[in-house]
Amino acid sequence: MLGIPERKKPSHLAKRGGCWFERGALKVHIGVEADFRAARKAHPAFIVEDLPVLTAALVRAGYRTWNDEGLEGYNRVYVNDPFGNRIELMEPLRE
Repeated sequence: MLGIPERKKPSHLAKRGGCWFERGALKVHIGVEADFRAARKAHPAFIVEDLPVLTAALVRAGYRTWNDEGLEGYNRVYVNDPFGNRIELMEPLRE
């Protein structure tokens, strides 16, 4: 949904599980743990373009999004990934 393609992990790391997503300099590597618990407070934030379009696409795909207190200079929403982790999506305000 975020447009970050999955990249095949090197074989010696693939046996550990998890997955990698990369686009240019952006790299998101996700690991797995046996006693996994979703991160509901700690979270990454991604700077995005066309936040309203992305939010509508997430809702159409069945994801719930929500707002929090405003943050100067940004529009932003939260969404949980398919594993329950909180993700923040931020779009800088145009001046």
